[in-house]
Amino acid sequence: MKPLTIVSVSAEVSPYSKSGGLGDVAAALPKHVAKFGHRVVIVTPFWGFMKRQDIPYKEIGGSDIRIGPDTYHLKFKHSRLRQNLDAYFLCNEEMFGRYQTRMYAHDNDALRFFVFDRGVPLLLKAINLIPDVIHCHDWHTGLIPNILKLELGHDPIAKAATVYTIHNLPFQMQGNWWMVPDDKVDEGRGPLPTTSSQVRWLNFTKRAIMYADAINTVSVRYAEEILTPEFGQGLDRLLRRRQKYVYGIINGIDYAVYNPQFDQHLWHKYDWNSLDRKMKNKRELQKLVGLEHRDDIPIIGLVHRLTEQKGFNLIREVLPVLMQLPLQMVIVGSGDRDYINFFHKMEKRFPKKIGIFTPFTEELGSRVYAGSDMFLMPSRYEPSGISQLISLRYGSIPIVHKTGGLSDTVEDFDPRSGHGTGFVFSRYTREDLLIAIVRALETFKYPQTWEHLTWQAMQESYSWDIPAEKYVQLYRRAILNHKRSQPE
Repeated sequence: MKPLTIVSVSAEVSPYSKSGGLGDVAAALPKHVAKFGHRVVIVTPFWGFMKRQDIPYKEIGGSDIRIGPDTYHLKFKHSRLRQNLDAYFLCNEEMFGRYQTRMYAHDNDALRFFVFDRGVPLLLKAINLIPDVIHCHDWHTGLIPNILKLELGHDPIAKAATVYTIHNLPFQMQGNWWMVPDDKVDEGRGPLPTTSSQVRWLNFTKRAIMYADAINTVSVRYAEEILTPEFGQGLDRLLRRRQKYVYGIINGIDYAVYNPQFDQHLWHKYDWNSLDRKMKNKRELQKLVGLEHRDDIPIIGLVHRLTEQKGFNLIREVLPVLMQLPLQMVIVGSGDRDYINFFHKMEKRFPKKIGIFTPFTEELGSRVYAGSDMFLMPSRYEPSGISQLISLRYGSIPIVHKTGGLSDTVEDFDPRSGHGTGFVFSRYTREDLLIAIVRALETFKYPQTWEHLTWQAMQESYSWDIPAEKYVQLYRRAILNHKRSQPE
């Protein structure tokens, strides 16, 4: 089958920009698809903080975008990454360049990504590229399928099929979708608005689901969950109507980045055949945090955004009980101030048992993955999850809620058969969470069993190679769907 040309569009792409897992995915997936011989073009905004980075690029022109009386001039920059892989940046000082820290949660998010989405087809025209597929990641890019389908019907760019990936369905637009006044709710039909005041209420995700040729989520289970009212975030009816276009592909992780064999942040590098060196990392972590130096006391690590979604309400409820058990806990993350304050208070009460580091840094994250025995991730819902995949590779045994990508990637450990890679609880209750943690603590008391479990977990493979192949299949399916949807 002929190689494809794919344009991958994302608001963030590591290492240029990253606020979470989206940046990792938007970097790793194109790289692995390009390895299979397909041409991949990455398109992303040029954020203000990127001016401080050493990015080899050249300017290749630009274009104007008019929204009512306002004109926004976009400049285009190009950087060659490797064979079959290029990055293009959309530059505008007002929309992107003046943002030196946060990319999101500003009062003009809708307008900024409206300009970005309109700019992508203009960039493709400027470089004379008509791709087979435009792959749109998350809500920030959700208007592109709408633009191609309704506004560029006779333009050569409209020949491209569109794939829309839902990374986290609650995020659909500027602000919270459930707080939109009834008279402002975007039904998603028809052309896009022509004035900036109307842009504010656009539901980017709804429009992407309505007009994309294929829709996918980042795990098989989450693709099933979002069809239900419980997980559908107000879009479950629409998703059920388009169910035959909805697919699930689990994320991978880049083992060139997340690998204890050559992670430069670690005190001691190791693999599954040198677990004694992992123990050395544990002792260094205890020393760093000020915990009691005990090999026989397990460390539970958490490397997360501190949000309700990640299960921190449950953790807060059970933490007083956990502090009475033979364990230690180290938390690394940024997020909700209430959670941060709570854990700081617990740190003062139990300085030999718990430590928290905020904000998140890659170095601290790596050290907790390597130094912890267990990894706690009781997310209320989890579209895919990358943290549990990293914890498996670093030999930190995950304790997870059976939902979304966590369900797809962590097998509950059976001490009788020796099969499994973690400890899984089904009901989202504090009682079930405590039972899962106690099961892990009891298993830890048997060193040979725990070593076997750790060795088994570290050999799990969640590289990007298989997901990348599945995405290529999805691209071909989207092309077929697109052809079928065209008028005779």
